[in-house]
Amino acid sequence: MNHRPSIIEDTVTPIDAAEGPMKVSAYSISLDSVKAPEFVDITDRVITAVREANITMGVATVYSKHTTAAIKINELEPLLMEDLENLLEHIAPKDGTYRHNDFEVRTVNMNPDESPNGHSHCQHLTLGTSESIPIISGELQLGTYQRIFFIELDCPRPREAIVQVMGV
Repeated sequence: MNHRPSIIEDTVTPIDAAEGPMKVSAYSISLDSVKAPEFVDITDRVITAVREANITMGVATVYSKHTTAAIKINELEPLLMEDLENLLEHIAPKDGTYRHNDFEVRTVNMNPDESPNGHSHCQHLTLGTSESIPIISGELQLGTYQRIFFIELDCPRPREAIVQVMGV
């Protein structure tokens, strides 16, 4: 049996095009998280980076430089934020048992102030490190309710995300 996805048309409709030399710009977003989990809306800062890059057609990649902090696109709605926090706790409970937290056995990547954060690494694995968003006519192509979140999964501290903007 031939199953095809439901699509409106069997064609792809061009939206816009741009020509010219490829440009690449990178920006840093610094923040101080205050709790975990914490969903920090960084959308406006990403939009500012895209505008400063002066790209008319391309892509913006938003990347977390941390293995215990993720980047995701979702809706900013208070009850949903609560649901997402509960989901993360369900996926990998903070008080769960993690070999990563056994400092009597673990010897790799240890710091003097090492925290038992196996749960945050496991939660991060389900979320991911980056999102890529198309830029068309100089504008980030986010849907009506879409926002870009930096998600702290471990503990309050200074954090950094990178926005790389590529295009013409």
